[in-house]
Amino acid sequence: MSAEVILEPLTIFLSIISGVLVGSSLGLIGGGGSVLAVPLLLYVVGIKDTHVAIGTSALAVGIIAAISLINHRKKKNLDLKKGISFAIPGIAGTLIGSQLGLWTPAENLLVLFAVFMGIVGILMIKRKSSKIEITSGNSELVLLKKNLSFHGFSVGILAGYFGVGGGFLIVPTMMYSGGLNIVQAIGTSLVSVSSFGFVTAGRYFLEGNIDLVIAILFVIGGIIGSYVGIKVSGKISKENLVHLFAVVLFAIATYIVARTVLF
Repeated sequence: MSAEVILEPLTIFLSIISGVLVGSSLGLIGGGGSVLAVPLLLYVVGIKDTHVAIGTSALAVGIIAAISLINHRKKKNLDLKKGISFAIPGIAGTLIGSQLGLWTPAENLLVLFAVFMGIVGILMIKRKSSKIEITSGNSELVLLKKNLSFHGFSVGILAGYFGVGGGFLIVPTMMYSGGLNIVQAIGTSLVSVSSFGFVTAGRYFLEGNIDLVIAILFVIGGIIGSYVGIKVSGKISKENLVHLFAVVLFAIATYIVARTVLF
């Protein structure tokens, strides 16, 4: 456990509120919300070390995803076989990605994370997958299924390197390569998101780069935020939310680069 943050009442409050923000974004728009965790831990909660923020984020994301996975399984929105097929090679990628992240100097890693956030924003604006239903009878889909392991490995590297869940990449991949509809893809993606989070967190924990208390507080807020986000999501245009979220990502990415490079 890291002692990077003194647990004063304000820190506890900010940790929970940050979790609420991430959980709300996940509940409102689905994948992509976890990318907010690292900047929130750094600039709101007050963790000083980028590696500690990434390790703590990975643990929190893993726990939140595991809880959500249980709920999706109860609703039968889960294809466990395909989820495991994606997750196993993804775990190998996660181990590689997390080690690369630990080897990357904190300042360089933070700038790369900002670039990553910008790419996520662009992909979210362009993505139309939530409006597409895919059937397993498509001959092109049969070919894509063969690449499921490769996609899992690739996403795992990114998840491990940046300490994110990778759901915004896993969901469309599950749809196009796994032949699942959007609801099934979201539920099934959580097998990988939770696995990647725990594996990344385990690797960072071995290096002493996790604040366990902050992670738990973050999870508490994430559960509350997710519940609120799901309740509100049906009342707000998801397309407008995605565009707004992308703008927020661009703004945060710009702030990170400016603060890291100029100050």
